Amino acid sequence: MNSLLSPYPKKYNMKQVKEYVNANKQRFIDELIELLSIPSVSADPAYKKDVARTAEWVKKSLLDAGVDKAEVIPTAFHPIVYGEKIIDKKLPTVMVYGHYDVQPPDPLDLWTSPPFKPVIKNGKIYARGACDDKGQMYMHVKAFELMMRNKMLPCNVKFLIEGEEEVGSESLGVFVKKNKAKLQSDVILISDTDIIANDIPSINVGLRGLSYVQVEVTGPNRDLHSGVYGGAVPNPINILCEMIASLKDKDGHITIPGFYKDVNKVSDKDRKELARAPFSLKEYKKDLGIDDVIGEKGYTTPERTSIRPTLDVNGIWGGYTGEGSKTVIASKAYAKISMRLVPNQSPDKTIALFTKHFTKIAPKSVKVKVIPFHGGDPLLLDTKFVGYAAAEKAMITSFGKKPIPVRGGGSIPIVALFKKELKTDSILFGFGLNSDNIHSPNESYGIFNYLKGIETISLFHQYYAEMRKKK
Repeated sequence: MNSLLSPYPKKYNMKQVKEYVNANKQRFIDELIELLSIPSVSADPAYKKDVARTAEWVKKSLLDAGVDKAEVIPTAFHPIVYGEKIIDKKLPTVMVYGHYDVQPPDPLDLWTSPPFKPVIKNGKIYARGACDDKGQMYMHVKAFELMMRNKMLPCNVKFLIEGEEEVGSESLGVFVKKNKAKLQSDVILISDTDIIANDIPSINVGLRGLSYVQVEVTGPNRDLHSGVYGGAVPNPINILCEMIASLKDKDGHITIPGFYKDVNKVSDKDRKELARAPFSLKEYKKDLGIDDVIGEKGYTTPERTSIRPTLDVNGIWGGYTGEGSKTVIASKAYAKISMRLVPNQSPDKTIALFTKHFTKIAPKSVKVKVIPFHGGDPLLLDTKFVGYAAAEKAMITSFGKKPIPVRGGGSIPIVALFKKELKTDSILFGFGLNSDNIHSPNESYGIFNYLKGIETISLFHQYYAEMRKKK
């Protein structure tokens, strides 16, 4: 083992940390660029070899950083990377979770540079996966390296890096249930969220859940000539649009019976606390290129995207969509629909309610099929334990400001599973920005955020070990 990688920690030195980050800045960036160049798209079978290659790359990076052991673990789909450094079983253990798979890059024509040929401009790295989640995951590897090289590692560390987060984490769910002893830790650290701004740190304390379905509406037994049959035969595309439109009323409320029955109502006190986060509606609209916002009556835009459930069409198709015209009444029409859930709502129950309602509102002239996809439970995270206090103190030291607790609108289904199966709390310690375009063309991650994350994560380990010792 490299003699520089001592398992015995010395006193934390902030000056030394900053010097190490500055001295290795270009190498850190170059390594991330190499990682981002591998197209690890988990949803597309065409990229299966690239996904596997990325897992091997991550394993090597962990070994180079100083873990005692690292392994690529095969699953029924994409592999999991596991690594660990146990310096003393009496010390607390931090488990780092992240994912190395990425979203498909489509539509390619909207990218200003190739999605898997990273470029740096305006202080950001542009590439698919830059923020979600390769850049944020890799911060932890480099923070671990920093602590090892400077003999500052104060606790045990485990790494659990998966390749299926963007497609539902099914294999990881199976792995977690079968390997509870292997994955035991005192806190789980996750960087897959964002901060309010580079000068306004925040910690995510809640996530919405997810129910996702595909619907299929079938009319005639074949495509028909719209001149011969138009006006007499049911048009599945028209009918599907009408059915979808009926799922919300004029006030933005979802009309599925029972949909709001289990929704956790946020108190006025908590709403005021969440409203501390700075928000400019004018800048919000300007950034998105829209003239106005929409949403559920009685709630602000930040509340609509965090503490309230939603229903959105993610894709819709049917009939002829090629060049030119083709006068046809399609036999089938399809749509993909997602519902973001808030605490107390169940993904399975929500899908059941949707299926019952969507089938009921279909006219007799068509047949309807609802196909459930992956989902995830919503959750609120505990802010009254040592892990949160350590994360808060790390951000105060690093940013010079106390972080604001916020709730995220997205979903990380595995967080609820960790709590259920491992009985371990997670800290959502993200450093991205809303403007990073995750899941969209021209995804990016700020170099400031990347390096600041490395610094802050190393601080977390130090404070967490200290606070656990005093407890």
